Amino acid sequence: MEEYHRLNALMEMFGDLNFTVLGFTCNQFGLQSPEMNHETLNILKYVRPGGGYEPKFPIFGKVEVNGINEEPLFTFLKETVPFVNPVIGDIKKFYWSPIKVNDIRWNFEKFLVNADGIPFKRYELHCPIDIVEKDIADLL
Repeated sequence: MEEYHRLNALMEMFGDLNFTVLGFTCNQFGLQSPEMNHETLNILKYVRPGGGYEPKFPIFGKVEVNGINEEPLFTFLKETVPFVNPVIGDIKKFYWSPIKVNDIRWNFEKFLVNADGIPFKRYELHCPIDIVEKDIADLL
């Protein structure tokens, strides 16, 4: 779960510069986050990624990011910034309906939003972190 450490690294790099990471847990991708909201921080600390990990950014309660019950924030983000990966993936691992072309594909897809609340860019899971870092630095 290297992604969690990368998110902390972003906070260490840019946290003093009017920047923050916002974390949202979601169980729609392979049912990988079945824990209850009150269990999330202990899961991160002791299980995934474990090793005493503590996020340096706020983690919100579990949300749905796709489908009929998706949070309006994610509807807005997906409508404002188009998808970045044309491959939808293995729909047997998706737990929402209907599946749409602009849906978030998997955990740790990222959205960069500027200081005025305008979505700037969307990043797929496997986007190199140095690209994200450069875009953040350019916006700041």
